Amino acid sequence: MRPGTSVFVDTGAWIALALQRDPLHERAANAWSSLNRNGTKFVTSIPIVLETFTFLDRNTRRDVALAWKDSLSSVPHLQTVECTTQDMSSAWQFFARKDFHKLSAVDATSFVIMKRTKTRYAFAFDHHFAQAGFRMV
Repeated sequence: MRPGTSVFVDTGAWIALALQRDPLHERAANAWSSLNRNGTKFVTSIPIVLETFTFLDRNTRRDVALAWKDSLSSVPHLQTVECTTQDMSSAWQFFARKDFHKLSAVDATSFVIMKRTKTRYAFAFDHHFAQAGFRMV
């Protein structure tokens, strides 16, 4: 991957980074370090931020969720993208596909946002991103 490449950060990656007890934490931390050294431009979305905050709030403590949310402002080269009404409309197409078993609406909007922002790489642990044609990091 070239320096400065855009990478979409999914909920699973944010959670793994935030929680040392997460089984994917070490793998996520190593990938995050490598991506930062490479000058990666990070992209995430409002639905991802909301989903991650809700998970952390429900599964840890409110102060952990708030600290994670506050930490986003210090992430170098992070762009948080809005999910538009058009993105939502386009996302429903993924539910018509028989190969997407147990797809979440947030993932479907992520695919649309990634296409809109021309982001080809996903920092995710969810196989649906590869299934949708994106490259996993």
